[in-house]
Amino acid sequence: MSASLFFREFLANWQSVGAIAPSSFALAERMMEVAGVRKASHVLELGPGTGAFTQAIRDAMPMGADYLGIEINAGFAGQLRDRFPGMNFEVAGAQEFDFDRYLLGKPRFDVIVSGLPWTAFPTSLQQAILSNVLPHLAEGGQFATFAYFGFHMLPSGRLFRRLLSDRLHGVETSPVVWRNLPPAFVYVGKKA
Repeated sequence: MSASLFFREFLANWQSVGAIAPSSFALAERMMEVAGVRKASHVLELGPGTGAFTQAIRDAMPMGADYLGIEINAGFAGQLRDRFPGMNFEVAGAQEFDFDRYLLGKPRFDVIVSGLPWTAFPTSLQQAILSNVLPHLAEGGQFATFAYFGFHMLPSGRLFRRLLSDRLHGVETSPVVWRNLPPAFVYVGKKA
């Protein structure tokens, strides 16, 4: 997807897009590493956007692993379906998607990768998303998301970190990926 299309989507939908540029290859690689995607059998991606993490997930997932991407922006989802045939994308908000129906007869997710702009969301939406998603993470499964360096020190960033720590075991922070606009790092936590 072109940077100009991404920027237009940001201007039109800044609260759901949440960034002015797609995530970098370096951040995507860091996300795959700390989330454990290379060992995953069932991956959920929240907010695949333009596919920066999706490409890295596809490249890292073992043969035969299953994937679901939940994207609220129908324009992004349509382009993702064209770009990644064989991968499943649903248009919905992560707080309202019917995971029970989707997972009928399938194992829970062992890795959840999130590209959502958490600190742009009100706390009530953060809680609603995590309450709908985390019950479908397998025991011992990993949840990974990123935060922009510096922004994590703002009140909304500190509140989100606390929310993650309350719901996941041993939330850790990766080293900063300086080759991202803006620089970012990954939070990763495990379901106990």
